[in-house]
Amino acid sequence: MITADIISIGDELLIGQVVNTNAAWMAAFLNRYGINARQMHTISDSKEEIVSAVSTSLKNSDIVLATGGLGPTKDDITKHVLADYFGCKGWFTHQPSLENLQVMLAKGGVAIGEQNRKQADLPDGCIPILNRLGTAPGMWFEQSGKVLVAMPGVPYEMKGIMEDIMPMLQQHFSLDSIVHKTMLTYGIPESMLAERIANWEDQLPKYLKLAYLPSPETGVRLRLSAYGGNHEQLEKEIEDLFRKLEPILGSSIYGWGEESLESAIGKLLKDRNQSVSTAESCTGGKIASLITRIAGSSAYYKGSIVAYDNSVKQQMLGVKEERLAKYGAVSQQVVEEMAKGVKEALQTDYAIATSGIAGPDGGTAEKPVGTVWIAIATPTKIICRKQQLTNGREHIITRSSATALNMLRLAILEEL
Repeated sequence: MITADIISIGDELLIGQVVNTNAAWMAAFLNRYGINARQMHTISDSKEEIVSAVSTSLKNSDIVLATGGLGPTKDDITKHVLADYFGCKGWFTHQPSLENLQVMLAKGGVAIGEQNRKQADLPDGCIPILNRLGTAPGMWFEQSGKVLVAMPGVPYEMKGIMEDIMPMLQQHFSLDSIVHKTMLTYGIPESMLAERIANWEDQLPKYLKLAYLPSPETGVRLRLSAYGGNHEQLEKEIEDLFRKLEPILGSSIYGWGEESLESAIGKLLKDRNQSVSTAESCTGGKIASLITRIAGSSAYYKGSIVAYDNSVKQQMLGVKEERLAKYGAVSQQVVEEMAKGVKEALQTDYAIATSGIAGPDGGTAEKPVGTVWIAIATPTKIICRKQQLTNGREHIITRSSATALNMLRLAILEEL
């Protein structure tokens, strides 16, 4: 298998000022084309670190992908270090990159300066890679049949260049066929899911690899992978094997591949010409954010009332004062009134409501941190569930939001 090392360059990555999302995205992108990410390096903006990482990576992998240090400022040294490393004797101006740079700066009303113009100057030993989405071009170097590609660290610019160089990598290397298919499940813990599908898993061919990928936001993803062989035949075989799980897992399956709970819900509501609204307390608008990140969600999502304070629950959602006094805001009685209130206020077919204690303080012996009530108002009834969660505030909010979406999905399917 062709292997790749990923080098992320930048002091800002090492001090935690910027989260390195590039490396994970690149590894997943490479894997789709049969390239295995062997190692990831995060290094500082220093000549010694860059040379050391490049030398090690070229020794051990077929492809080296480096991001960062190609900007117009003095601390952006990657281009010059690589020019020295590969023994480049001169420089040239890459005219397409210069023209692209001029157009981009003009759009922003910025006059091109000498520092910016130098971004189009490249060492003569590289193949230029036009950066369609930014000002700094990428560079392709070859050494003993191996390839190093240097790219900007800006994520969307890196992604554009990665998409552009993949045909070049496919042509340069003989890439194995690779097939991935991912089934998405929610509501069954990983250990219980493994027990339920154990017989199915035991019968998988040795050349197929099953991975369990749990997440509080997406549930447990089941990914089958195959490397080498006939691509179309492997796709069909994996498809047939996953179909055998459908009667075993039933409505726990909510989608495939990159689908999400919120996109699955959107499809269900659009198909039925129905709508939903949300009333959120402990989740603070997280559910609304998840729903509305799906393009076209305005066709079925009416809006949200973030009722964090009890007065908002009373005034906006019609929660009775005596219920708040008797049962408390974190209770079945109150969350059911919240769901009913937002459904009526926004005139929707369904509604989600949440109320809980996300912590780290605010809990009691009777209602400890992590206590969350979720209610779903349907056209005919109200469904309510209590969760007792742990692992901190962010996890409690994330898990509660995903569980609420899954409850809505099951309610629409009449599985609750």
